[in-house]
Amino acid sequence: MIQIKRVYEPPDSHDGRRFLVERLWPRGMKKENLAMEGWLKDVAPSAALRQWFGHDPAKWEIFRQRYSAELENNPAALAPLLDAARQGTVTLLYSAHDREHNSALLLKSFLDERLGNAPTNG
Repeated sequence: MIQIKRVYEPPDSHDGRRFLVERLWPRGMKKENLAMEGWLKDVAPSAALRQWFGHDPAKWEIFRQRYSAELENNPAALAPLLDAARQGTVTLLYSAHDREHNSALLLKSFLDERLGNAPTNG
């Protein structure tokens, strides 16, 4: 199972293996306070795509298409997440304020599709 969670929410026993899936380190977060297995920058949107999107919901559909294309072209970056998800629960950590328009949500959907999982929320 794959789930998503903001980095600012405390870890809990249901998180399983936790991975930060942001290209930039979250503001105000100390590394020692973020219980995680790894920081997977390469599964995050490219810097150019992230900057173009700028968390503008009006650009969401185009962002979704472009980010999916980036993920399609980077299967090696996805491998650790797919392997971990086949073994148990994985939590994708993100820092965006918008819970409905963020790259972790799209990444979860992309990974669920690859794993043959039915779509779920968060």
